[in-house]
Amino acid sequence: MQIQNLNAPTKTERLDALRALGLPPRRGILGRDVNNHIHTSYSFSPYSPTMAVYKAYDARLCTAGIMDHDSLAGAREFLEAAAVLNLPVTVGMECRADFAGTPVAGRRINNTDQDTVAYIALHGVPHNRIDAVTDYFAPYVAARGARNRAMTANLHELFVPHGLTLDYDRDVLPLSMAHDGGSVTERHLLFAVAKKIVETFGRGQATADFCKKLQMPLPAKLEGYLLDEANPHYEYDLLGLLKGNFMEAFYIPATAECPPIHELSAMARENGIVMAYPYLGDVGDSVTGDKKPQRFEDGYLDELFELLPALGFPAVTYMPSRNTPAQLARLRALCDQKGLFQISGEDINQPRQGFVCEAMRRPEFAPLYDAAWALIGHERRATKDLADGMFSEASQKTPLSARIENYRDSAMSLFA
Repeated sequence: MQIQNLNAPTKTERLDALRALGLPPRRGILGRDVNNHIHTSYSFSPYSPTMAVYKAYDARLCTAGIMDHDSLAGAREFLEAAAVLNLPVTVGMECRADFAGTPVAGRRINNTDQDTVAYIALHGVPHNRIDAVTDYFAPYVAARGARNRAMTANLHELFVPHGLTLDYDRDVLPLSMAHDGGSVTERHLLFAVAKKIVETFGRGQATADFCKKLQMPLPAKLEGYLLDEANPHYEYDLLGLLKGNFMEAFYIPATAECPPIHELSAMARENGIVMAYPYLGDVGDSVTGDKKPQRFEDGYLDELFELLPALGFPAVTYMPSRNTPAQLARLRALCDQKGLFQISGEDINQPRQGFVCEAMRRPEFAPLYDAAWALIGHERRATKDLADGMFSEASQKTPLSARIENYRDSAMSLFA
């Protein structure tokens, strides 16, 4: 029960609960498992920032990074919780950007839901720039809220014939941390639907039958989850089914909530942020089984990599468990060719996921360990002086490989 208090309603309660556990702070550098892409309840996740830090500590991660959608509201709590446990961490944020006016406009980039708009990872946010970045995103978050309301209305129309009603203020917002600066995502909307289904039909056969009535494909494994009334992840499993089958039915393309890529790039540069392009890659037989077959950027990857440096990207991020060896070998070769910093992390947003990415333990991905430490070094040094950031004008006079070693070693020296 004490551990569950790490998800208490307020930041103060959560941090107090962590201190009350009396866990021994880390001493020295532990292992080589890193994860720079952990979502928290400030976007969509079953974990508060404090709980996320605890989970990372419990999984024996060497380093961990927060990565919420359109929000840095959980960052300071994440940093405070990490300080309690002496866990090395980094701060990041995920957002979407509009690529209109670029050579890839009109194409499906790395976004499963629409063309021209791409997901972007903002890594290594200096701690004294958190408020500035939050202010920058405020109008985009407001625009996202208006679109969320409209999509909730779409979902209501889809489900009201089945006796389910959905209201944004009543059913969606309470599932989020919007009251404390958190974002509301499409997952929140579908999680509200999942809760309505369970509330109406109960766990077990009736809900499984309702899903079949909606003509949603129900794989045997997932059907087993839904038939198990004691399943602790029931609503998350149902959410996954809904996300895979209902997005197109209610989705409204994101427009006003997506900053133009040139503008976003300038903001990142001005605030010492490491802007990374998140590679998705074409999906055939999905390695992880969580995506439908679809083509993304692989068909024009060489062209895209010509464009990324010109748009101000110093880095690329990818997840070794999400792609084939051939895709990753091609990607890594292009990163080396263009001198792009390579970052990684496993996208954590639901309770069945482990915090450790087993695929990242393969020898060819060893540089991702150094990159995680280099990010921490960058973040700490850029917080003191933006000119000392890893991608500042002065720093870039040094070759990337030497910078990675320099910033890695400066971070590791703090925890050795």
